Amino acid sequence: MLDKLGGTYAPRPSPGPHKLRECLPLTIFLRNRLKYALTGREVTLIVKQRLVAVDNKVRTDETYPAGFMDVISIEKSGEHFRLLYDIKGRFAIHRITAEEATYKLLKVKKVQLGAKGVPFIVTHDGRTIRYPDPAIKVNDTVKFDLVENKIIDHVKFEAGNLVMATGGRNMGRSGVIVHRERHLGGFDIVRIRDVLDREFATRIGNVFVTGQGNKAWVSLPKGKGVKLSIAEERDQRRKIKEKNSA
Repeated sequence: MLDKLGGTYAPRPSPGPHKLRECLPLTIFLRNRLKYALTGREVTLIVKQRLVAVDNKVRTDETYPAGFMDVISIEKSGEHFRLLYDIKGRFAIHRITAEEATYKLLKVKKVQLGAKGVPFIVTHDGRTIRYPDPAIKVNDTVKFDLVENKIIDHVKFEAGNLVMATGGRNMGRSGVIVHRERHLGGFDIVRIRDVLDREFATRIGNVFVTGQGNKAWVSLPKGKGVKLSIAEERDQRRKIKEKNSA
């Protein structure tokens, strides 16, 4: 994320909805990725003017931890971004339309009954949503409207649905669930097949359902979650180079 000559220190993300190791502070996003600021002080000046919103909520903390699936909006320039992983497992700058910026996908981490028997779910970004659809279970994905603050749709964690790996060696790869291996007392393993018919496996905790069948609910960044071998990447680069020089 950071260049190796940029000094010893990096902005430490504030405590927030995403884990320290799985988030991107707004400073890095605005300064190192979008190049809208040259220094940390400039980032502070931008966010304190209440110009940056994360998930439709203005954030004035320059080290606010934005994470996977978060929508970052800059009202002044009319830009919207969704934080997703590229095929190398890095956060990609993925621009989205204003229409797509009105919702996000959430992975269900817990389903419980609260005080006075009120059912609720806890999602991957720390949200607690009360009275969900009883059909929603752990590992499912819900489509959450950021304007109305409510669930609009949900998709089950089952074979045939489109997923993205959010951790492990295959981080950022996308494909369809083929099979789930249950291991009692261990980690369930999920086998996934991508568009090029290549299979890979990862733990169930690293799998995030992103669409119904093979139709994605969110647009994916460059590469569309398909990992190429080093030789294929080289050939692709050569093709682009030839096309540009022609």
